Amino acid sequence: MKINDMEDILIEIFGEGKDINAQQMCSRAIVIFIIALLLMRISGRRSFGVKTPLDNIISILLGAVLSRAVVGASPFIPILTACLTLVLIHRLLGWLIAKQTSVGKFIEGNKILLFDNGQFIEKNMKRALVCQEDILQAIRKSALTEDLNRIDKVYMERNGEISSIKKQTS
Repeated sequence: MKINDMEDILIEIFGEGKDINAQQMCSRAIVIFIIALLLMRISGRRSFGVKTPLDNIISILLGAVLSRAVVGASPFIPILTACLTLVLIHRLLGWLIAKQTSVGKFIEGNKILLFDNGQFIEKNMKRALVCQEDILQAIRKSALTEDLNRIDKVYMERNGEISSIKKQTS
């Protein structure tokens, strides 16, 4: 089989440029799905597990860039190169966050104490952009209670979730 014949077959399967039909777009989607799966494996489990801003960024960017390959909006190889670069940057930053506390604080911030010793901390609630009802909802979900007397502390975690710690019972 000649190289020109192979090119013709690939163009028939995947199309060329933006003028592609449904079958070609589906073929591209299958290939991009496999590539995205490989990129997620390279990126590591934290990209979809921890859900910090850093992890959300990789998800959004990969989706946006890979979608360009499916619809033929950009050349294929530069898209793959850009995606691999994004994944490697994410992996490097994840490694640095795990190794250096200061890097983690800079990139992901710190947890914010929202409720302590029976009191809502208004200054921190404003900083976290939450109201009392947001906190109460999170307490109901995580501590399975509405009784604030049973709650010791409530935090907004680095990933934006609100978590609560019950008081120790003697």
